Amino acid sequence: MPLTVGLEPVNGYGARSLYLAALDELARRYERTTLREALEEYEPPHGLFVVARDDGALAGGAGVRMIGNPEEALGEVKRLWVRPDLRRRGVATRIMTALEGHARETGLTRLYLETGPRQPEAIALYRREGWVEVAAYPEGATRHPNSLLFAKPL
Repeated sequence: MPLTVGLEPVNGYGARSLYLAALDELARRYERTTLREALEEYEPPHGLFVVARDDGALAGGAGVRMIGNPEEALGEVKRLWVRPDLRRRGVATRIMTALEGHARETGLTRLYLETGPRQPEAIALYRREGWVEVAAYPEGATRHPNSLLFAKPL
């Protein structure tokens, strides 16, 4: 079975497992113990979560949550994570392409994301996929010190 990428309920086992794996990796990379964010932020109609499966097994995922004024139709991408044994095989690109498409279908017009200096592979991916660094973030987006901010119109 080939790699599949699609929307899954954020409260399902697949999305929840991927979300927790992403948090675990961030905690290890940045030596953090807590993050201020709720999984419920990715539930429709205010968010979505995309899950990639390789032969049915979890491969990776990412979420989008709406931010700012609803009339602005902005979203923030969070928790992109790919299983370590599947990295550098195009899985993250497939996840981001699907995520952007679903965000567009929900009416979002621009996406934002942040990543940190301890994630050089993520920085390279975002730049390669047309994300542009920005100096400011809209109201309601998460911002950590020393992070790089990116945006992409849909």
